[in-house]
Amino acid sequence: MEPDDVVARGKSDRAPYVINLAQALNLPPEQAARAVVSPIGQPINAGAVLARRRGMFGRRVLSPANGVLHTVDPATGYAIICAEPQTITLTAGVRGVVMDIINNQQVIIETPAAQIYGIASFGAHTNGVTRLLTLDPGEPITETMIDAQSMYAVIIGGSGISAAALRKAVEHQVRGIIIGSVNEHELRTFFQLTKRLPWAVGRRNWQWMSHITSPLTIVLTEGIGNAPMAAPIFELLANNDRREIFIESQTSLRQPHRRPRVIIPLSRSSSTSLEPPRPLLRVGATVRLLDHEHLGSLGRVRSLPALPQRLPSGVRTPAVEVLVDNGEAIWLPRSCVEVIA
Repeated sequence: MEPDDVVARGKSDRAPYVINLAQALNLPPEQAARAVVSPIGQPINAGAVLARRRGMFGRRVLSPANGVLHTVDPATGYAIICAEPQTITLTAGVRGVVMDIINNQQVIIETPAAQIYGIASFGAHTNGVTRLLTLDPGEPITETMIDAQSMYAVIIGGSGISAAALRKAVEHQVRGIIIGSVNEHELRTFFQLTKRLPWAVGRRNWQWMSHITSPLTIVLTEGIGNAPMAAPIFELLANNDRREIFIESQTSLRQPHRRPRVIIPLSRSSSTSLEPPRPLLRVGATVRLLDHEHLGSLGRVRSLPALPQRLPSGVRTPAVEVLVDNGEAIWLPRSCVEVIA
């Protein structure tokens, strides 16, 4: 199966259209209901005449979409049109083998792959061929780096990207961007937002901006700011330059929690294990820190007690002792570390 092959099709109901005929025709509700010319319960096309007021000051009300005129209420003068269901198609996204179909609702595709979890993302799921634009995880993507060779590609950079570079990426039909972080001001400029975005970490009302419609997919591996991409992640992406990848772009800070995922299918061979062992949290493991103070930093596990530990905050919880780059040993909840290697 190829990445663009369709694995499922379905229909999704749309919200009904509620039309105030009395207001549109400037008639009392009962007269507006009698002005309907389309039969109730019958299909109606978008742009077809739904109701008409005749005379010198005649007016017309057109159907906003293809659907069925469900009802007209003579007491209120409102008409309800049930729009046609939206057809949804789902592509495989990755090259692999369909192993199982569960209740005609889920498809299991098997492929040997490497995967990377980001912190947050914008845009829809996408796939494409990677193109490495920077040689260092701390180097940002600039406007001059994006050219015609980036068309339909997923470009990879280091510490950030400017709003001008984002606009140029849209002009060159770039499918996706994977970077360590991005400055909040550059995002506001790119999305043409006037207010500061509410993603100050630590606030109870902090939520990801799911209502923003992005013209391309942007994955952040470290978060908002100017942090460089973690070296192991950058190395993995750089070693898989010019390879097809799939970006599962979804960020949810509330239940169920979701983080964007980058899937890099690997070539099949007799020596490739389809179920590679997952890295476990152990003494000596390289981890990425996810707490607010050390977000994106790397460290090495120094000790992993079996019993819960009391942290500086006073909370007693399963914890891990980590040595950070400056040699300092810190205690963190196990949920605040992510094993990289």
